[in-house]
Amino acid sequence: MNYILFDGAVRNNLLPFTFTRPVADIRIGILTIREKWEKYLGNTTTTITEDYLSEKYPMVEMEENVLINASFLPTKKLANLIADLKENEAIFQGEEVIAFFTKQSQEEVDFSSYKAIDFKEDILRLVNTWDIFEKNGAALEADFELITSGRKSAPISKSNTLICPDRIFAEHGAIVEHSILNAKDGPIYLGKDSEIWEGNLIRGAFALCEKAVVKMGAMIYGATTIGPYSKVCGEISNAVIFGYSSKGHDGYLGNSVLGEWCNIGASSNNSNLKNNYAKVRLWNYATETFEQTGLQFCGLMMGDHSKTAINTMFNTGTVIGVNCNIYVPGFPRNFVPSFSWGGATGFSTYLPEKAFEAAQVMMARRHVEFDNREAHILEHVFELTKKWRHY
Repeated sequence: MNYILFDGAVRNNLLPFTFTRPVADIRIGILTIREKWEKYLGNTTTTITEDYLSEKYPMVEMEENVLINASFLPTKKLANLIADLKENEAIFQGEEVIAFFTKQSQEEVDFSSYKAIDFKEDILRLVNTWDIFEKNGAALEADFELITSGRKSAPISKSNTLICPDRIFAEHGAIVEHSILNAKDGPIYLGKDSEIWEGNLIRGAFALCEKAVVKMGAMIYGATTIGPYSKVCGEISNAVIFGYSSKGHDGYLGNSVLGEWCNIGASSNNSNLKNNYAKVRLWNYATETFEQTGLQFCGLMMGDHSKTAINTMFNTGTVIGVNCNIYVPGFPRNFVPSFSWGGATGFSTYLPEKAFEAAQVMMARRHVEFDNREAHILEHVFELTKKWRHY
């Protein structure tokens, strides 16, 4: 069967992360949403997303297709139900379609002629950016069971102190020495060729993905995910880093999400709790207003390719767009549009040619090419976000 993941109605709620990727390629837990669906279905997937992303994330349509709403995270029962779908059958949860089987183009689908299957069980779904860290613990638990079931962990050095070692799993090539790993409150997963240097304190749930590194002296609490090829240190609590990003020095990151190719300067910190303990409001691109999250703890949302200088400080509930460079003392405002350069004393436009020079250098350090596809995506984001830059 041909499976296609589509962004769905929540895509704009998940900006700035979906400026540069489909909903399916958001990382939550250990895996991206796409990787989860492909493991459960035992099949590859393609994507229906924005036109400017389609060169990098193409869609393959065949005579028979099952379309899946990528904002829903899979379970074994749901995946089996989807695999058994027949033509003109659709799975719903309430008013939201989860998946449907069609031989027509997706633009021609009329659900009034479909047999509706009501899926009533609880299921994780991303609706807002803060769901990525808020639901990360449950997603990490599910991914841990999916990935490690029936498998044996690679050996872990006896120089470490392990609490609940049966809930700690290391892939081949993972290295950890002279650290304390406590899986009492959640599992700990160490990806292939990942490294935890000496003297770290790590409390699950925690995922360190392939070739990611925890440098010396970090304190990390769950539920936290460090994506592939990322490097971290300092204090981190309930944060998700998608991949290829660096928070390599002291400083606090909590209840936050970082995209790819971000860099957090030494001794930078974010606030995740207001001084008056009030619920946090966060910028929403869909409504172009600050929306109530209902959360008391909510930190930093930072889009791809954004960077900070040393000693940068972020207020509770700050949203930073794509390709921002923040470098002056003081707290920048709570919403910084994409391609902004500056900080608390003011911003100017970060021109694409300058931003691309930095991206080329950073990506080359991870042996990844900054190609025309990446440039076209970021050029489109620059145009899309002009209306929020008043510089």
